Formats: sequence, structure tokens, C-alpha cells
Amino acid sequence: MPASSIRRHAGTILVVVACAGAPAAPARAAAAPLPAGCDAVTTGNAAVTRESAPIVFPPVQIALRTPVEPTVLPSGGRNVLVYEVHLHNFMAAPATIQGLDVLDADHPGRAPLAGFRDAALRARLRGATLGEGTGDPRRLAAGQGVVAYLCLAFDAAVPVPARLRHRVLLDGSSADGPAIGTRTTPLRVLGRPLVGAGWTPANTPSLESHHRMGLWVVDGAARISRRYAIDWKKYDVAGQAYAGDPRDVHAYYAYGENVLAVADGRVVAARDGMPDNVPKTAAGFAPAVPVTLDTVGGNRVVIDLGNGQYAAYYHLQPGSVRVRAGDSVKRGQWLARIGNSGDARWPHLHFQVTDGPDAMASEGLPYLFEHYRIRTGAAGWEDRRDDYPLGDAIVDFGPDACADCTP
Repeated sequence: MPASSIRRHAGTILVVVACAGAPAAPARAAAAPLPAGCDAVTTGNAAVTRESAPIVFPPVQIALRTPVEPTVLPSGGRNVLVYEVHLHNFMAAPATIQGLDVLDADHPGRAPLAGFRDAALRARLRGATLGEGTGDPRRLAAGQGVVAYLCLAFDAAVPVPARLRHRVLLDGSSADGPAIGTRTTPLRVLGRPLVGAGWTPANTPSLESHHRMGLWVVDGAARISRRYAIDWKKYDVAGQAYAGDPRDVHAYYAYGENVLAVADGRVVAARDGMPDNVPKTAAGFAPAVPVTLDTVGGNRVVIDLGNGQYAAYYHLQPGSVRVRAGDSVKRGQWLARIGNSGDARWPHLHFQVTDGPDAMASEGLPYLFEHYRIRTGAAGWEDRRDDYPLGDAIVDFGPDACADCTP
């Protein structure tokens, strides 16, 4: 893989992006479509210059902060940066954000890598409340904050800068934020969590994903534990998730499928015994038990991968969890089966990697899968290695080779 080094650690490959001036993902004939809110960066910006923001006193009192700096994430022939910029108005008067530019921090005179205005800007801003909120998110009252959800997808031939800086444009003034890195987290290259074909990686990062937009304040800290989470769902060739009664979990193709350890590690949390929900239909949905911070993940397994990273599996089938806290597991080991417990409307596997073992009180971290195939047409398949499946896709993890996965 260009621009990176690959090291093995405790049975898991680590990809550490080392060269700031070269792409990390191999070029492909045609890059995959991008999800909503992920913006393509197709050309470099070396030939164009731009004046730096004027220095004024006192400085414009708009703070720009990125709680979790991004890391170059190879996906479908591109190198992707997924991150947020928190903006806060510390002025006594209201301020209206007219634009937000993304700059190469080490070449401040160059044109922005990306810029957002009008509808594009509004779409990427979320206010201080969960969900869409009300009013224009560009207008900040005194003391108010807003979050900009950014995703930059660099073509394989376009170098990803080592550092970024963000410029907020106001009425007649502007403010630059601090430089942030683009290679912050060592990328885990993981084994497959599932086997077989027909898997769809739902709710990967986009402006339409409740995972990506799910900023929660837990224990006094605003975090996005599901930033890179995937809801693995299974469909037939006609695009149906079930055959038979839609209120019967057993009718769903994903239900009861084997769930495997993606790496060697130690189990730090395991829960079983929570009942499955009756799947959501037009008649409505009610969870089998009240959803709380303790029950939101349902039956679960959380594995400590080392180096402050945890792999979590949620919504597992009751009675299927085969490990306990404190157990050591090996990559490919059978952990449980897919169920519909916790805050799950339909049977699926919620998988994520975070910097802590808690479902919500942690930050989501990027990761890669060592190998899978992705459908590229009616009958075509493409091999992906050391890659993250961003956007709509149909994935084949290969045949079952789990020796102990018996009924």
C-alpha cells in the first residue's frame, strides 16, 4: 500500500500512514459513488494562490475545534477523511457563518481544498440539539455553538496534506482554526466479522446516517461513538431482507448468522439474555425492554484489541453469546449469532471500533477489513484489500471456514 507501512501486532495488521505527500489507497478503474455529504477532491491546489486571512485585533471570537483528528481511510480507490469541526461563538453579538473553507495548513497561500457555502454549508451544520433542530444553523447567537460534519474524499492521485486548517467566513471578517493532523489513528486491518455473501454495510458515514450524525453527550462529554460504525444487514437478490412474516425475527436472512472475532484480543464485556424485539413494521415498533444507556446495544461482545482500541458487536441473539468477560479470543473465533436485541428494529449486526468499551461514552475510530469482495454490476465483483466499505454496496466475505461454528 503506497504511503503507509504495515506492521503486525497481536495477530492484527496495523496500517500506519507515514508519507504525507502520497495517497494511501491503490488506484482503481472507477471509484465508487460517494455518500451524501462526502465531497470529492479530484485535483491538487498547488498552482493557485490565495491571500491569507487578515490579522485583526481583537481576533474574531469564533473558536474552531476538532475533538478527534481524522486519519486517511482507504475506501474504494479514494483516501477519505471523516471528521467534525465544532464552532463556538464567544462574542457578545450574534454571528452568521457565510462559509467554511478547508485549507492545506502547510501551504496557507494556496486555494482551499474544499469550500462550503449556502445550501451545502447548511447541510453540513447541526445545532446544539440532537436531530435536525430548528432555524438556520449558520446563525449563532452569543455563546452558541454548531458542529460541521465533513467528509473529504481524495482521488488516489491527489496527495492528502499532512495537516489541515479551517477558515470560517463571517460578514466582513474571517477566523482561522488551529492545524489538525490527517494521520492520527493507527488503522487496524481486521478480519471478517461475518461469512458469506449478500451483506450490505448500512449507515456508514454520511449526512443521512444516524451513526455519523449521532453526537451524544455522555458523562459530560460530546462524542460520536458510531462515527465509523456499520449495520451489517442481509438481503436476497431481489433486495428483500426477509421471507415470510415480517414480525418474525426468524424470517430475516441476517438472523442467526454467525459472528466472528475480527482479531486476537481479550473480551472486556459480554452480555446475553436480553430478548429479541419484534421487528418494526407499518404497525409500529416497541422494544422488548426499555432502551437505556445500559440496554441500547442489547446482547453484546466487546473485545480489547490493544493500543486503546475496542471492537464491539451489538444486537446479538439471546442465548448465542459464547464468551465471557476476561476470555481471550482468536481471530476468526465464533462469538455469537446475529439477533434483534437492544435498540434494533430489524435483525442486523452493529459493528464498531472505538477508543473505549462503552457503546456511547467513547469515540468512534476508523478501521479496515483485510479482504472482501464487492459487487460492481449485475455479475461483476471486485476484490478489496485493506479497505473500508463506504456507501451503498453488496459485500461477500467468503465461505464459512469457522471450524467450531456448528448449530
